[in-house]
Amino acid sequence: MLKDVMGVIYTGENDANLRELTLMRAIAALPVAGRYRVVDFLLSSLVNGGVRNVGVIMQKNYHSLMDHLGSGKEWDLHGKHDGLYVLPPFLTRENVGVYNGTLDALRSNTNYLSRSKQEYVVLCNSAIICNPNIEEFIQYHVDSSADITLMYSKDEGLLRDEMGSYLKVAEDGKVTEMEVEPTHPTLPNTFMEIMVLKREFLRSLVDKGVAHGHHAMCRDILLPMVTDGHARVNAWEYTGPAWRMDSVQAYFKFNMDILDTNIRRKLFVDTLPVYTKVRDEMPTRYGDNATIVNSLVADGCIIEGTVENSVLSRGVRIAPDAHVKNCIIMQDGQVHSGAYIENCILDKQAVIKRNARLIGPSAYPIVIAKNVVI
Repeated sequence: MLKDVMGVIYTGENDANLRELTLMRAIAALPVAGRYRVVDFLLSSLVNGGVRNVGVIMQKNYHSLMDHLGSGKEWDLHGKHDGLYVLPPFLTRENVGVYNGTLDALRSNTNYLSRSKQEYVVLCNSAIICNPNIEEFIQYHVDSSADITLMYSKDEGLLRDEMGSYLKVAEDGKVTEMEVEPTHPTLPNTFMEIMVLKREFLRSLVDKGVAHGHHAMCRDILLPMVTDGHARVNAWEYTGPAWRMDSVQAYFKFNMDILDTNIRRKLFVDTLPVYTKVRDEMPTRYGDNATIVNSLVADGCIIEGTVENSVLSRGVRIAPDAHVKNCIIMQDGQVHSGAYIENCILDKQAVIKRNARLIGPSAYPIVIAKNVVI
């Protein structure tokens, strides 16, 4: 049955609160947990669920994401039939590479939807990190005979004021009420921006929505559907851990949470592996006086100083007498000798010079942009 399902990942907007981290890249391309990107989790979930045709709708700043995804080889999406389709923004005089919403994005890629042969579509946004069992989700949808099935979570950490959509779900799984971007959410279930429906039904919704001047999937399509009740909208609960990547604080919290072994085990489940782009590096080299405490260190690093509660990506160098605490250091970052940094996020190739001291509050970490030397 699952050969009959395709996936569409919309790498949407809402990146303003991530400041320097998303100046040059989409949220989906943000490096997390040492060697992964945000998009890896959803893409792996789809592949683990047997989906072999995945389209990734890009927006502005998509080069980093395109470089990461490549031909889809790491996710086994590079066969002769179907595979990974990178869908760059459709540029016209009116559209400068930014879609006004999911409907606009799907309308611009209507050729891809009509060319695909699968009966069902799993449509996802890319700003929530989770690792659901897509096969169970799709099976639930098919068995329930609903028109659309939404994935939701009861995790209170996903609730946001003036952002996101929230559901009330009856015992039989039917969505009876929905709030979109409420000032304060009053419904307990967060819609995780992952849904499954028939491909032809999605195409008709997009055509109708665009013809009426609509842009947003949740507010303009799902909300009226739930309120008027002229289509059956069901919901399926995801019970694993989830994080919404919508601010520097949320990004920092995810990386700090993942240092906890129990949380890591819940996200990285043996039966649902998470794949990522492989870089063949040397193993990390630790100096004689290096001290590492509760940290995730990717390969290719050289560590001669002290690292506590931190996440280091590939190729990071920590010099002797340097001290790194509660930090995220992305690829090829350097901390020179005598420097002390705490509660900082260093983007790629950032350099902290000798004896520098950078201490940010844990609730508001300091962000050092790409290639900056301090």
